Amino acid sequence: MKKGKKSSKGLKTVLFLAAILAVVAYGVYFYYMQTSLSSESKTQYIYIDRDDNVDSVYAKIAVYAKPHAMKGLKALGQLKGYGDNVKRGRYELNTSISAHQMANILLRGEQTPLNVPIPSARTLDRLAGAVSKKLELDSLELYTKITDPAVCRKYGYTPQTIASMFIPDSYNMYWTVSADEFLDRMKKEHDLFWTEERKAKAKALNMTPVEVSTLASIVTEETRATEEKPTVAGLYINRLKKGMLLQSDPTVKFAMQDFGIRRILNRMLTTDSPYNTYKYAGLPPGPIRIPMKEDLDAVLNYQKHDYIYMCAKEDFSGTHNYARTAAEHQANAQKYHRALNERGIK
Repeated sequence: MKKGKKSSKGLKTVLFLAAILAVVAYGVYFYYMQTSLSSESKTQYIYIDRDDNVDSVYAKIAVYAKPHAMKGLKALGQLKGYGDNVKRGRYELNTSISAHQMANILLRGEQTPLNVPIPSARTLDRLAGAVSKKLELDSLELYTKITDPAVCRKYGYTPQTIASMFIPDSYNMYWTVSADEFLDRMKKEHDLFWTEERKAKAKALNMTPVEVSTLASIVTEETRATEEKPTVAGLYINRLKKGMLLQSDPTVKFAMQDFGIRRILNRMLTTDSPYNTYKYAGLPPGPIRIPMKEDLDAVLNYQKHDYIYMCAKEDFSGTHNYARTAAEHQANAQKYHRALNERGIK
């Protein structure tokens, strides 16, 4: 009996010690692996690029990490072979993510997408520059793509018209998106914007979506006042229907590639460029900037009126005086030119 009691007591002691060790082991595991990795209250983002290796990745994370949790992350990384499996990307780091979770996120390459704004850029190089500030994409690489005739042809455009493929908005995408993936996405978003209803309205105007975009780009340049955009669109549609030159000042600026011009002079109107609508009839070869959504809709839903002339108001409000006859227009133009002279604008 005594021997049995000793054996039972010894077993209990072993089990007790084992339980203690298990609790300690779990505590150590929890402390290093399951507590929050981040030491920052604000969400941070880790960018892992083509040149990163396991050490540089850990160095980037360590800036925001708790030292003990960082040790846990490194231990897990070594155990799971992360050094041979570094994946590029933008990764979120916040207080709800543990070292164990972060290890799995990095190993699986589970990026956090970001919003990439597509601006109403005046030129394709400016578009490429703006996009490259948000993505890993090199601006020169993207610009080379969107000005390559073969690439443009793939999407149904030319280098002169591809600006119409971009619809200004913010789009959710991964930081590591390639140039081809980016362009595929933009074409998809373009096609979503151009619903059957919008295409029917363009057809009623006897215009293609590219032509609508080209006219809308002029509207974008002519006025920032939302309420008068359909009026401006209607004016240019009237001129097109009458076979008149559009005579749009912004097209002269585009032809000269000088967007800082504050006053269009007579000598500028002779600039020999198909974009100069004082010299060449019809629409320019393509958009003179990426038009805003509201300006595309302003063309499709243009205001019907009989104005064929417009001139900036002399109060410099950004809006315009409209005219039906050349005499009315001359009177408006004289008021505006007097205001320019009074302000010393040349």
